[in-house]
Amino acid sequence: MARLEPGTARIRVKDLCLRTYIGINEEEILNKQDVLINLTILYAAQEAVRDNDIDHALNYRTITKSIIHHVENNRFALLERLTQEVLDLVMAHEAVQYAEVEVDKPHALRFAESVSITLAAER
Repeated sequence: MARLEPGTARIRVKDLCLRTYIGINEEEILNKQDVLINLTILYAAQEAVRDNDIDHALNYRTITKSIIHHVENNRFALLERLTQEVLDLVMAHEAVQYAEVEVDKPHALRFAESVSITLAAER
C-alpha cells in the first residue's frame, strides 16, 4: 500500500455488499451472487481540510454510486475483470493518487469463507 504523506487523506470503503453475475459455470451465469468490495483511496486533502468544503474533497459517495451501478448492471466471468473495472472507475477521478480494490466472492470454494482478488494503481 502507498505511504501516507502529510496532507494526504486515506478513504476506506469497507464491505460494500453488492449482487452481480460473477463466474463461469451455469449456475453462476444464471444467478446473481454477493460480492464484497473494499476500497482504499489516497488523495491530496489539504484544500478540503483547510476550507471544509465538499467541492475541494474527493466525493466517495459519487465514486461508490458509480461502482454500485456498474457492478449490479453487468456480468463478469472472472474476479480479476470485476476488480479491474472497479479500479478503473476509481482511477477515473483525477484527484485519486493511489487506489487499491479488493473484491471478495463469499463461498466461492468449499471450506473457505471467500476468495478475493486485490489490484492497485497509482499516478
